[in-house]
Amino acid sequence: MTGLPCSGKTTIVKDLQKDIPNLAMLDGDELREWFSPKDFSKAGRDEHNKKVAHLAKLLLKHGVPSAVSLVSPYLENRESARKIIDAGDQFAECYVKCSLEKCEERDVKGMYAKARKGEIKGFTGIDDPYEAPEKADLIIDTEHDSLSESANKVKDFLKGRNLL
Repeated sequence: MTGLPCSGKTTIVKDLQKDIPNLAMLDGDELREWFSPKDFSKAGRDEHNKKVAHLAKLLLKHGVPSAVSLVSPYLENRESARKIIDAGDQFAECYVKCSLEKCEERDVKGMYAKARKGEIKGFTGIDDPYEAPEKADLIIDTEHDSLSESANKVKDFLKGRNLL
């Protein structure tokens, strides 16, 4: 799942975990703590995305389904992840679409406010770009759909691919 910070990626995955046994959540914020701490440069983001993709591939190899909740702001990173994981229909790019304004409203940590004040540099959506997917396998509009509607769209998509 890709989208702006606070778009709802992690919230959707947590909801999916209620109905999908053994679903591993690879959350970008949590993984960053021990994979790529504090490096939000372009090169750092590229490296972090590759590490998460390799982890997802390893889990899949061992039969563990995973949902990756990662901003992954660059098109090239998401295409790289698709190639690294190399799992055909078992890989799906899900764009969690939400306006910058709505994401800022949802931001309980105050990250957007800090970024606007210049306290956080290279923050996606403020002073670092977010490249929305051009060919997402699934688009979830969390600005207009409820959590249950969003999770149900993901489950319907997975059922359509015979993954659920």
